[in-house]
Amino acid sequence: MKKALVRNRRQGRIDVYLTDIEDLECHDMCILTTDRGFDYGTFVRYCGESESDEKQDNLPKIERRANQQDRRKIEQNMIEEKKGIEICQKKIKDLKKDMKLVSVEYTFDKTKMIFYFTAKGRIDFRDLVKELASTFKTRIELRQIGVRDESKIIGGLGPCGRMLCCCSWIREFDAVNIKMAKTQRLSLNPEKISGLCGRLLCCLRYEYFTYKFYEGKIPLEGSFVKYKGEIGQVESVNILKGTLSVRFNDDRKIEINGEEAKVVEKKTKNKED
Repeated sequence: MKKALVRNRRQGRIDVYLTDIEDLECHDMCILTTDRGFDYGTFVRYCGESESDEKQDNLPKIERRANQQDRRKIEQNMIEEKKGIEICQKKIKDLKKDMKLVSVEYTFDKTKMIFYFTAKGRIDFRDLVKELASTFKTRIELRQIGVRDESKIIGGLGPCGRMLCCCSWIREFDAVNIKMAKTQRLSLNPEKISGLCGRLLCCLRYEYFTYKFYEGKIPLEGSFVKYKGEIGQVESVNILKGTLSVRFNDDRKIEINGEEAKVVEKKTKNKED
């Protein structure tokens, strides 16, 4: 059997599946056998041959390429999911639960209904589960998620004007911290470095390691450098371009290539930075 990458549902994570189907193409909709029953997803690409060991054998499998009947069933499930949102929201209001419903999912075979929600703290939703189970006559699972997961499910446009990375290609959320913004000389204004979820932008990680690599190769702000026989102080640095903005004693300020400047007095980075 082959190993294949499959995106679960429409904006879900990409996982490895086993398949014996040889001619799948990118974006083909497939029916999957998962640990929560039958579900669906879209094929991305093949990623090698399966190894005959127990770990590989436990991988979920692609059951088949979705046919017209499967597609109609998925569409019907989506209609019922929307109704599920309306019903659940009403029950949350009636039971006075301090929680926000984000999304509802039916498994493909409708053996389980999953409700995703956010909340500030832990919620006792046992009575809500009973109400939902009585209404929908199937297994109910309530799953609390974070605000980043909420943005991944709902989607939207980032400040760059493109679809959010979390709902277009990011598989797992990596840690992002304020140090990454400082290293890239970005404004520390929360409105400028926060995403729709209110957390630090995921894209702060993209160029961070490039900045870190080049950071030690050119002088930092505040260093004194010698250029064409004159000594000046570095006022700003463009790490990606490798240039320095240097002010000389006669108040001239010019931009120079960092490789052409000789450090006279090096400014060291503060530990707290």
